[in-house]
Amino acid sequence: MAFNSKNPFLSNKRFSSNAVSRAEEVHEAKIIDYNQEMTLSGTINKTAILFLILCGSAMVTWWMAFNGMNIMIPAIGGAIVGFVLVLISAFKPHLSPYLAPGYALFEGLFIGGISAIFEAMYPGIVINAVGATLVTFLVCLGLYKFRIVKVTEQFKSVVIAATLAIATYYLISWIVSMFINYQPVHHGNSMMSIGISIFVIVIAALNLFLDFDQIEKGVEQRMPKFMEWYGAMGLMVTLVWLYIEFLRLLSKFASRD
Repeated sequence: MAFNSKNPFLSNKRFSSNAVSRAEEVHEAKIIDYNQEMTLSGTINKTAILFLILCGSAMVTWWMAFNGMNIMIPAIGGAIVGFVLVLISAFKPHLSPYLAPGYALFEGLFIGGISAIFEAMYPGIVINAVGATLVTFLVCLGLYKFRIVKVTEQFKSVVIAATLAIATYYLISWIVSMFINYQPVHHGNSMMSIGISIFVIVIAALNLFLDFDQIEKGVEQRMPKFMEWYGAMGLMVTLVWLYIEFLRLLSKFASRD
């Protein structure tokens, strides 16, 4: 059975047997043997490595911000480079062992910068957002592990549709705001804006179930070792998205006080 993409967000999670087959065809001289297969423990270890790299990188722009330095260039540059690395990895999964650490490094610069900005505006918001992200991750992992939430085809279809709708809405809002004086409805701290943020957070959390399912199926189908980095990178993308949305939501609540 083909292992097709289950999460369209940023198109970075193209966990497919076809993608792997193409990568193996290009690298026939480096055939993966049975001792070089994707494992769950390997994916967990690589996710931890990426998380540590991201945190270390984030501390750089965080330190710069609170020492009066300009963080806009490294933060924006990090976001752009991180996005480019995700796109490359989507089409070249066999390069994930090199691209995934690079993504964590550059995305960390962005995360550190945006976190410092929010923290300066609303003291204490970062630790709350980190805590909320961690709790959400653990709850989703527990629900998936004990099969309380089952990732069915219908479940996947609903999450994919909602994720695409959010991405399309954000893109259109951004483009329109560039040409006219327009404030998207998800901006500000109105109840509608808060409701939209909560909805987006729910969808981001549901994407975690798709990540878990992709990784589990990758292990079952004995995919090549480099797919551990690919799976870890996809999981990190979802966690970063979730963290940013928690920052946005908590800032809306704080601004209403």
